Amino acid sequence: MGIDTSVIWAVIIYFSVFMYVVLDGFDLGIGMLFPFVKDKRERDTMMNTVAPVWDGNETWLVLGGEGLLLAFPVAYSIILTGLYLPLIFMLIGLVFRGVAFEFRFKAKDHRRHLWDKAFIGGSVVASYFQGVSLGTFLNGITVSGRSYAGGPLDWVAPFPLLAGFGVMIAYTLLGSTWLIMKTEGELHKRMVQVARPFALMLLGAVVVVSIWTPLRDAAVAERWFSFPNIVFLMPVPVLVMLSIVVLLGSLKSDPHRWPFVAALALIFLGYTGMAISIWPHIVPPFITIWEAASPPASQGFALVGTLFILPVILMYTVWSYWVFRGKVKADAGYH
Repeated sequence: MGIDTSVIWAVIIYFSVFMYVVLDGFDLGIGMLFPFVKDKRERDTMMNTVAPVWDGNETWLVLGGEGLLLAFPVAYSIILTGLYLPLIFMLIGLVFRGVAFEFRFKAKDHRRHLWDKAFIGGSVVASYFQGVSLGTFLNGITVSGRSYAGGPLDWVAPFPLLAGFGVMIAYTLLGSTWLIMKTEGELHKRMVQVARPFALMLLGAVVVVSIWTPLRDAAVAERWFSFPNIVFLMPVPVLVMLSIVVLLGSLKSDPHRWPFVAALALIFLGYTGMAISIWPHIVPPFITIWEAASPPASQGFALVGTLFILPVILMYTVWSYWVFRGKVKADAGYH
């Protein structure tokens, strides 16, 4: 029995996208938290917590996208065509956010507010349209044979539009718990206050998606609620509730790392639930990973290089976060 390279590539792509969601999620969340903080020094501190690592976080998005093109070209052509507009909007938001990040520190005091607004707007737009893209993907993409058969505005539907707000809530929670871990003083206290309502809003979003998805798709309902699947999958919702309890409980004392750990657990469990719901489809609900796969020889050739470079990316990511661990002081400079 040979190695199923399609499954390996699916795992690599899922992992890459998850790493992007986690690492760039709290980065985007910091931009959406700017309206809660008016003091210039505190805003500088917020940006300094991610200044050494923010641009490296997007490596994972590039890896996931290129992996999809290499291993599943049929899925790449269908998904990119169906999500053309929301992905363009997302990239525009990322461009505004990235430019504002660099220019804000160089701007004169009377112009800095313009770059603050660009940073906030770019973060909101990028986060929202990532959620819209995810919601459209989960909602199902119209396919005819091996081609996209829908329209350019198929993403304008209730579930994708609500999913955009769900991702914004998740990223803002990640950003607030990241700042709880990385800051001190008044900014730390303010982030504790902000994290509580966003934790409850994220729980509400998870409940809505968990009810909406099986009601909309009988196959998803069958996967989650048929016996014995319901026994094997029961740990997922149980762990979601446990993570919420840990998150809210840790915010009551003198929080540091635990709120961020609990928020990461919530994101991981939500992502895992999504993967369980759609597996083995890579273009839900019609095309599986094997139907969308490139020839095994092509997958195998690309896999050799990917398995070499993936540990390198992981090592420099871990190393960069380790080097810049600990609290960020208010007078720390941006270099």
